[in-house]
Amino acid sequence: MSLTPLPRASLSEGVFEQLRDRILADQMTHGETLPSERVLAEQLGVNRGAVREGLKRLQQAQLVRVRHGGATEVLDWRRSAGLELLPHLLVRSDGQLHTAAARGIVALRQALAPSVAAAAARRAGGDTADRLDEALRALQAATDAAQRQEQALRYWSVLVDGSNNLGFRLAFNALEQTYRPIWALLRPVLDAEFRDTATLEALNAAVRDGRSADAQRLACAHIEIGSKAMEALLDAHDAADQGAH
Repeated sequence: MSLTPLPRASLSEGVFEQLRDRILADQMTHGETLPSERVLAEQLGVNRGAVREGLKRLQQAQLVRVRHGGATEVLDWRRSAGLELLPHLLVRSDGQLHTAAARGIVALRQALAPSVAAAAARRAGGDTADRLDEALRALQAATDAAQRQEQALRYWSVLVDGSNNLGFRLAFNALEQTYRPIWALLRPVLDAEFRDTATLEALNAAVRDGRSADAQRLACAHIEIGSKAMEALLDAHDAADQGAH
């Protein structure tokens, strides 16, 4: 295994990122044993403390485990890792968009949004509905695509809060962190969804009245606008990628 020496700044972060990226690219496979701390330190050009800290972060991310005797084994990250890896999966090690991962994220978004809306409606609180109305007014008042994007994100954050579900909040946070690196790319793709405030008005009314089935249906219809646009973008990216090869 050949590794690239790291600059002196943020050494443990560099250890973590380089090994993480290789594991996620399947350049280090499930069951493989990593070199010792001493060997890794020599290959990366860092001290053993930086290697130890980097390995600790890999273990916390459920990418490796330390076996009895101190050997570090690569895990099957598809079965062991959590949502916090989503931002690192979206872009491949060569800098290109990982479309398979992106499609999975689109599907997660499609599944999450209706469930969040239904959960918020089941709690049917006036405070949540009032905050949703305020967030929707801010979205409607946005004067350009960048503002609409930020206000749409705020709207959904309020809806997630209204669901009072910690799992939904953590999944939403992971999706936001995943989208941020390609935020500008997604802006024109999702703008038709951001403009669909009529559906959100109906969704707000469903949440206020406690109509969970209606809230679920409306959220699904709203999110589908952006999902179709993102799928078209990914199809075009795949076609271009195949043409280049």
